[in-house]
Amino acid sequence: MSARPRPSATVAEPPPELRFRRRVRLIPSLRELLARRELVLSLAERDLRARYKQAVLGFSWAVVTPLLLMVAFSLVFPRVANVSTGDIPYPLFSYMGLVPWAFFSTSVSQGGQSIINNASLQNKVYCPREVFPIASVAVASVDGLISGLVLCLLFPIFGVAPAAQSYWFPVLLAIQVAFTLGITLIISAVMVYLRDIRHVLPIILQLGLFATPVAFSLDQLVPAALQPLYVALNPLGAVIDGYRDTILYGQQPDLQLLTIAAISAVVYLLVGYGAFKRLETGFADVA
Repeated sequence: MSARPRPSATVAEPPPELRFRRRVRLIPSLRELLARRELVLSLAERDLRARYKQAVLGFSWAVVTPLLLMVAFSLVFPRVANVSTGDIPYPLFSYMGLVPWAFFSTSVSQGGQSIINNASLQNKVYCPREVFPIASVAVASVDGLISGLVLCLLFPIFGVAPAAQSYWFPVLLAIQVAFTLGITLIISAVMVYLRDIRHVLPIILQLGLFATPVAFSLDQLVPAALQPLYVALNPLGAVIDGYRDTILYGQQPDLQLLTIAAISAVVYLLVGYGAFKRLETGFADVA
């Protein structure tokens, strides 16, 4: 006599109200981040001390890299690429592009590894995880400020004075910071799960140096018809050109390109922050 088959056990699914869904709420997250602003300053101070501790040149290292690149660019590009900078000496022209690029590059390279490097601290203390990449951007801003002060020496050396249109500087800086912070948040979150990015990132940044109008102007790098698309993908193109137009040449920035860059930078920031908050739930387990 054959045994009667047992009815297959059915697994009841949990009710919808018990299912976990990660929801990113911008305003509460920003309030929590604002409440932990002192932690951001403490982390930035710690990183600054660690970076320049026992260094003979100290904070002067923030100036050495852009100055050396300025010299290298000045020896190569005016002769090889026939770069035209008008009445502005090429060293000053290139240094004006190297300072914002150094800020972006340092923020992304250091901030991209901030979650991994602070894994032990995350498992001990609760805090919004975004404080770590934001602190890295704050450290890079100190380096950028120091390297920017060198312009106070370069202007009299080359007999050039900042133009009256320099009042555009805060607008350009805001776009630059928004874009940099958005990219840094994205890279720092994704790198936790894809460690190969740590090895690829320096190569990408090195290529980005020549794909951004640092050694050249935007007109010399990208055809006019493609510039809106280029600026939408890389807002630094309009920002760096804007610094030169307003501070060096005394001209208004290209408002169309600047508007595209501003919108794109905000999109990068919102997408980067949203992606970071959605991925941060696994940081403690993976990092």
